[in-house]
Amino acid sequence: MRVLAALGLLLAGAATAVATVALHELWWGLGLATVATVVAVLALPPGWWSRLAFVVAWDAMVGWLSFTRPEGDYLIGQDVQGYAVLGLGLLLLVVAIGTLPRPRMRA
Repeated sequence: MRVLAALGLLLAGAATAVATVALHELWWGLGLATVATVVAVLALPPGWWSRLAFVVAWDAMVGWLSFTRPEGDYLIGQDVQGYAVLGLGLLLLVVAIGTLPRPRMRA
């Protein structure tokens, strides 16, 4: 069941990242995408199969979309909005890794 949930969260994270990249050039789009992403991450329980799966998919999709296109331009520009999206990805990764449950001691 965990694997199925993780696959769903991977798809949700990737879809959220695509929406974030699509809207980040508009000031209200960047705000909406940031709030939606942060609320989704904080609503998920911390763990390898939940929060981290969503964030890894989000970061991977943003990273993949930040490469140059065949035309030579970028989807994520070198401006304040572009750097805000990249900074958000770094912040999400730090939060997801920092809130992982501690390993249990075996008796």
